[in-house]
Amino acid sequence: MSEHVVSAKTYIAVWLTLLVLTGVTAGVAFINLGPFNTIVALVIATFKALLVVLIFMHVKYTSEKMVKVVVVSAVFFLLLLLGLSLADYTTRLL
Repeated sequence: MSEHVVSAKTYIAVWLTLLVLTGVTAGVAFINLGPFNTIVALVIATFKALLVVLIFMHVKYTSEKMVKVVVVSAVFFLLLLLGLSLADYTTRLL
């Protein structure tokens, strides 16, 4: 089994992307989007988690099936978190 060598440029680009997305998350927190604040934060967090798993954990360079499993599971857990968050939000008394 051969190992894939990732260049330093790729790591730096992903790191900078994660920093920018963290800043975007912090910036969006100050914007009133109503019930969509949680959704936007979870979407950004899911994208950041996908970057970490695919690049830093080298899942991107494994088999196609493994990449599909990771992406599908990330989307599944995003939908699960959104569903549970919205269920909690809709059942609260105002």
